[in-house]
Formats: sequence, C-alpha cells, structure tokens
Amino acid sequence: MMINTNVENGNSDGGCVGGSDNHSGERAEAAVDRTMSFTRLYQPHQHIDTKEYPAMETMVLAYQSLGVVYGDLATSPVNTFSSTRLNNLSEEDPLGTLSLIIWTLTFLVLIKYVFIVLQADDYESNMEYSNVSTRIKKFLERSLTAQNFVTVLVLLGTCMVIGDGALTPATCVLSALEGIQSRSSKIIQEHVVWLSVVLSVALFAFQRCGTGKVGFTFSPIMLMWFATNVSIGVYNIITYEPSILKAASPHYILKFFVRNGNTAFDLLGAVFLSITGAEAMFADLGHFNKRAIQWGFSFVVYPSLILTYAGETAYLTKNPQKITDAYYSSIPENVYWPMFVISTLAAVVSSQSMISATFSIVKQSLSLDCFPRVNIIHTSSKHQGQVYSPEINYILMILTLGLVVGFKGGVELAIAYGVVVIWVMIIMTFLTTLVMLVVWKTNIVLVMSFFLPYMLKIPQGGWVPFVISAFFLTVVLSWRYGRIKKTTYEAERKMSIEELDQMLSLNSNINRTQGICFFFTDLVYGIPPIVRHYIQHTNSVREIMVIMTLKILPIKTVQTEDRFNVGKLGNEGVYRCLVRFGYKDSRNMKEDEYVASVLTKLQELTNITRNEEHRIQTAAEKEIVYVVGRTILKANKEKGTLERLTIDYLYRFLQKNSRAAVSTLEIPPERTLQIGMTYEI
Repeated sequence: MMINTNVENGNSDGGCVGGSDNHSGERAEAAVDRTMSFTRLYQPHQHIDTKEYPAMETMVLAYQSLGVVYGDLATSPVNTFSSTRLNNLSEEDPLGTLSLIIWTLTFLVLIKYVFIVLQADDYESNMEYSNVSTRIKKFLERSLTAQNFVTVLVLLGTCMVIGDGALTPATCVLSALEGIQSRSSKIIQEHVVWLSVVLSVALFAFQRCGTGKVGFTFSPIMLMWFATNVSIGVYNIITYEPSILKAASPHYILKFFVRNGNTAFDLLGAVFLSITGAEAMFADLGHFNKRAIQWGFSFVVYPSLILTYAGETAYLTKNPQKITDAYYSSIPENVYWPMFVISTLAAVVSSQSMISATFSIVKQSLSLDCFPRVNIIHTSSKHQGQVYSPEINYILMILTLGLVVGFKGGVELAIAYGVVVIWVMIIMTFLTTLVMLVVWKTNIVLVMSFFLPYMLKIPQGGWVPFVISAFFLTVVLSWRYGRIKKTTYEAERKMSIEELDQMLSLNSNINRTQGICFFFTDLVYGIPPIVRHYIQHTNSVREIMVIMTLKILPIKTVQTEDRFNVGKLGNEGVYRCLVRFGYKDSRNMKEDEYVASVLTKLQELTNITRNEEHRIQTAAEKEIVYVVGRTILKANKEKGTLERLTIDYLYRFLQKNSRAAVSTLEIPPERTLQIGMTYEI
C-alpha cells in the first residue's frame, strides 16, 4: 500500500536519478498501472475545521450536547452510592465519599478531559493540534513494534466501548427501576429484573427507527433531569446538612482512608461510576465543537452533579442505613413518582447514547476494514453519522439481557461497569500521553504524574468487560489479520495489462463469447488474480468485460453524472468501472438504465476507436451476465498452529457469516455467476 501511495504522488522512482533498465521498467509499469487504479478516488479528504463559532451558536451546541454527550454521565448519581459496600457508617464516612467524588470529577473529568484530552483533536482550527495525526504517524512509522502495540491497544479500547454498549443499558435500566422497590415491600428483585428485560427488549427493538426519531427529546429530558436533581439536592442540603459542601476539603479523603483501610480502596471502583460516560466527550467531537462541550460540562453538568451528590450525602448523614438505595430514598415523598418517571427516561437516553455510539464505532471500524462486514443502515437523510446495524443490535440485546438476568442488579454489575470505564480511561490516558510526548513535547515527569494514578485505581474483580472485550478483540484481530493477508496476496499476484493482453490475444485459445460481463471485485489497485483464475479455468471471456469496484461514499447521494468512473484496460475489450453510491442511493442494477449508463460512459472514453464503440453497442444487445468473485484463504502447512487456527477457522468462519462486499447491490440472480478461488497463504 505504501508503493501505491508513492505512485499516486508521482514518487514511484524512489528519488533515483538515471537508474538501471530494471528501474525504468518498474517506473513504466507503475505509470501504466496508474490508468488501472482508482486509489486517488478512494482517498478521504483532509479535513480541518477552521470555522469560528459565535457565542450564541456555541451555546446552542452546548445545549444539544446535554442529551447526546452527557446522558451516561448525568445518570451516574442513581447507582454510585448504592454500589458501595460500606457498613456501620460514621457521620464522616459519607463526607469522605463525597470528597472522593468531587475530586474525581474535578481532576479526571474537568481538568483531564475538558482541558487536556479535548486539546488533542483534529477538528479545531488551532494549527498546533491540526497536525496531530501527521506527527504521530511519522513517529510510529519508525517502529513496527510500536505500530502493532498501538493498533492492538486502540482495538482493545474499541472493543471495550462496544462492551460498554451492553453494560450501559443493563446498569442504567436496572438502576432506574430498582427505585420502585422502596415504595412497596411486595416488589422483589425478580420483578425488577423482568421489568428491566421488557424495557431492554423494547429499547433495542426501537433502534431500527433511528436516533433521529427520539433525538429531539434528548436535550429537554436531560435539562429537566439536571434541573430537578439540583432542586432536590439543594432541598436535601438545607433540610439535612447545610454544611455538607465542606467535603470539598480533601482532608476528609485522608480521614476516610485512615478509618476504613482496605474497604476504602475497594470503594474506588464505585467512585469511578460517578464519571461513567466522560469518554463520550472526546468521541463526540465530530458532532460538536470543543468549546461547546467544555461549556456544557463546566456550566451545567459539573455543578449539577456536585449539588446532586451533595444532596444525597446530606440525606445519608442522617439516614446512613439507606445507602443501598441512596438516590431514590433521598427524593422527597411528594415528588417521588415524577422523579421516577424522569429517571427512567434519563436511563433510556443514557442507554440510547451508548448504543448509538456502538453503531458509530462499528461503522468507523468497517471503513478501516477492521471489523467483519455487517449491515449498516443510515436512518437519517440529513446526518450521515446516524446509523443502525441489525446484527450489532441483536448482539448487544443478547449481551444486555444476559447481564440483567445473570447479575440481577447488585454490586457485581456495577463493578463490571466501573471496570469498563477505568480501562477505557487507561487506554485513553496512554494515547493522550503519546500525544503529549510526541506532539506537545511535554516534560516526562509531568506525563508520568498524569498517567500513574490510574494504576492505583483498578478495582478487583470485574471479569465481565474483559470477557466481552476478549470476544470482540478476537473477532477484530482475526478479521484484520485475514484481510491483511488477502490484500498482500492480491497485491503480489495482480495481473498486469501486458499479461491480460497476452491471454486475450488472437493467438490464444480463449473464446470471446458475445455479450457483456460485469466482474465485481473489491481490489482498487490493479487487476485481481481471480480474473486470471476465471479466464484460465473457463477458457472463455465475454466480448466486453467490465471489472467493477463498488464504493459507498459518506454523502446522501451521488449525482448520476458522477456515479461511474471508467477506464480502459489493454486492447481487448476489457474496461474498469468504479461505481459510487451515496448512503441513501438506490443500488438497483437490474434495470436497463444502469447498463445503458455504464456503456455510455465507456463510449465517451477518448482512447477507444469507433470499432470498439460498435463492439460495445453490439454486445449490449446480447446477453449480460454478472460475475461475483469469492476468495477463500487457506494457510499452508508451513505456518504455525496459531496462524493456521486464525486463517483456517476464525477468519473463514467470519468470512462465511459476514456480508459480501456486493451484498447491498440488487443484481438479477438468474444472470449472476459466483467464481471461487482459494488463496494459499
């Protein structure tokens, strides 16, 4: 792929002057291959957002971010205190817990995420950070080990986020519905579990409608959630402990650890639940500008969370026995049911945010060929980022239901939830550390002080997120390894135009059958070896053969005149066509209009003769067939056990059960032929 990039940029000679005949031949071949390549058309546009947002527009974006970015973080007060294992609370124990929460929110979210991590983006106009990707790339190019390590680390973080897509609905829905138990002793945990199952199934069933159907309600719900929580928090502070905000003094943390010893360290896992969802700030930079996210947290979310936790703590100082149901017990009797409804809606919003984030991260992984092909449906014609995947939705639903029924709520599920947050933050911290060292040239002592505190905050237990992440990581790494081997094999064995011309020359025994063959392949650069395989074993080629490559662009629609990009391959009626669709375009290739459009483009080529134009027109009046290539990878016997297991079993299983590259096309099945070829790796 590096050779491909250099050729496209005119650097195929490697900087040599003069050179041998071999080098001249290589340059000539590269120059010819340029006519066969659509690589430049595949390159993404370099994007640096230089737009300056006025204060009013930033305020509107900050308001919208409340429902999209902060749904998970905002609902953390529901389950943070109830996840602690403290018994025999003294009056100062809740103060120590509140002090831990305040400083965790302050250091790890306000300072780290809002004012440090958000600086490492490629969306803002500040040129100091606009070259982040380029400089890190140059650093990594010098070490293959560093490349592999960072790649696996990023994929692990991705799998953790996907696992969070199952843990968040399970935890949030259960926590919201558990509050109903405080109103009646007849309602047991089993009832809450099955209510959670019903609500979870409804939540995932509704995903097919798309986030756009419910997105307009997110921000008002969350704004109402913040307002009511602040009101109740202030009421509880005034009623139970007006001096509760003295917990902002960190000396209460020291006293808390001295009194509780190892139990206090175990509590850190529950304290981390207070910052679940903070990673969404960086993930959603593409939807909002940096300042809007900073304003939303600094002026709304942060003070609201502090007052909400302070209100809960004030209530617990007088009612320490209620710590297992702290949030709902602290709600005044006359507003309990309205708050129960609001909290349930907020839990749904929180769950929706992580589920949608999972769809988005899978879509991004697909674009990098790091995930098996699944069906991606765009649910909005205005926002290309709003997507839905039925397969991923079903997997998340099964995982969520398993977590709900298996754990039935309880501290274990909260610990698993907290572990996901911690490990995502550890990975984010490492990657941010890399940016600080490579890009910002930060002093190593400051960097280590930024990184090391996490190593003391990993709770014991929490095996669930590791099992989920290990499953997805196995899938991702197996798929990626197989795709790299397939790409390497094809690049090394691709056909040249000279070889193609020789095979189809008048002196060969290849029959040229009348009609047109559309041969579909996903190789962008060159002619794939499966074409050679097809010609050699069928001993026949249609009079006109068009090698087709499909590309789905991140835009709503592609204009008809821009849909097809064609080129000529050799001298014997073989052509290349890149077909580009927008995500809302119909992909119906059954109609005669489609064939006519491709043929018209071919006839408009400047390097074809009138005789070729006539041949194209005549062939169009005959039979038209569609050939789909399918390759199977097989590890040779010299490979090790792990490589053979990965290629022959894991990758092959994923390949058989994933969607084909042309599966979204509507082509006539009665005229479709599938050609298979085994690649021995």
